[in-house]
Amino acid sequence: MKNNKNKTRISIEGFQTEQEKFWAGKFGDEYITRNQEKTYLANNIVLLGKIIARTNRVDSVIEFGANIGINLLAIKQLIPEVELSAIEINEKAIDELNKLEQIKVYHQSALEFIPDYRRDFVLSKGFLIHVNPDKLSKAYDLLYKTSCRYICLAEYYSPTPVEVNYRGYQDKLFKRDFAGEMLERFNNLQLVDYGFIYHRDNQFPQDDINWFLLEKTDRT
Repeated sequence: MKNNKNKTRISIEGFQTEQEKFWAGKFGDEYITRNQEKTYLANNIVLLGKIIARTNRVDSVIEFGANIGINLLAIKQLIPEVELSAIEINEKAIDELNKLEQIKVYHQSALEFIPDYRRDFVLSKGFLIHVNPDKLSKAYDLLYKTSCRYICLAEYYSPTPVEVNYRGYQDKLFKRDFAGEMLERFNNLQLVDYGFIYHRDNQFPQDDINWFLLEKTDRT
């Protein structure tokens, strides 16, 4: 599969929420630099390897909020023949994604994504924490509709919803029980496994991420 070179430019003014504008703008540009550290790929191979090991035959993957594709590159190392897709809002990140081979790229807000076909494995890693809480129901529905089997959420967890100061910004990062809310929303989702990666891990640290692997019990 050749990379879908999406050259369409989108306007920040067209977004519905401040969070979308935030990530499409200057802050999202600056995040790209921080996301290019060499250790990120190795750390994500280890984390996603644990998660993928709990699945059964994943042939297609799509990530909501893929940034420059580090997570997808890690999955490619784990499943060389996998079909990959990325949804990303930031233009500079799209430029980096378009340099990669064999990734279908959607340059748009994930909240405006219309699933063209379902994938085996839908990934949200550090995406839901930045979604406006008023739009979470829509985000959950899109993750669910895009998946034909697995949904993986790797986010910051809190048993009750809470807003966190994010690098000096307010109203840009939210913690809650995303997986629990999805399990309550969709009757045919079940919890396959879950885990935690600590920022002080001696070998492969992550930013205190809780991950949850969900599976559809009825895939018709």
